[in-house]
Amino acid sequence: MIIPQLILAHLLGDFILQPNKWVADKEQRKAKSLYLYLHIIIHTVLAFVFLWNLELWWVALVIGFSHYLIDVSKLYFQKPKTKRLWFFIDQFLHILVILSVSFFINNYSIEFLRNPDFLKIVAAAVFLTTPASMLIKILLSEWSPVTVEHSKIQTESLTNAGKYIGILERLLVFTFIVVNHWEGVGFMIAAKSVFRFSDLAEAKQRKLTEYVLIGTLLSFGMAVFAGILMKV
Repeated sequence: MIIPQLILAHLLGDFILQPNKWVADKEQRKAKSLYLYLHIIIHTVLAFVFLWNLELWWVALVIGFSHYLIDVSKLYFQKPKTKRLWFFIDQFLHILVILSVSFFINNYSIEFLRNPDFLKIVAAAVFLTTPASMLIKILLSEWSPVTVEHSKIQTESLTNAGKYIGILERLLVFTFIVVNHWEGVGFMIAAKSVFRFSDLAEAKQRKLTEYVLIGTLLSFGMAVFAGILMKV
């Protein structure tokens, strides 16, 4: 298996051995940046060193050449507003190349995609993301959250922060249950109580507190129920 070696080489080349100065120069000069080619050489050399197999010399070249194509595409297509999106696209494509090369060499089977246990876990995890968020929103639609005066509590919040916090907490609770670490669920509840309900107590809004509490219990309940189903 060559995936661990190539992933490690990628992490070193893309994050540890690439100073911010190089990134800024590449974004400014794009394909004319000397740092771009130095960056590609480093990736190619790292892949070759970590593989340490002369018969796989072509893998290092594939990694280097594909890295060049992906990085150049990102440099020319990304805009200030889409830099974050292109970061994830860039990393996804690099990992995809590594997986593709590894599958080609080792002739891996994808029969695991037909494994019922694997599919149950994937289905449960997917449900606990956006579908669960929508279900909780519908269940709470009978009540409207109470608006808190800015003078009583800081009401500014990150865009969609609550949605993503809920998704992450459900996935973490689900993971804790699947790996038989129920104490992690207690830790999650305690942590959220400290950070979330302290603000609500300060606001002195009983209806808002009840609204958030119901949503939180529904969120945790769905994650616990999904985790228990996986254990059946």
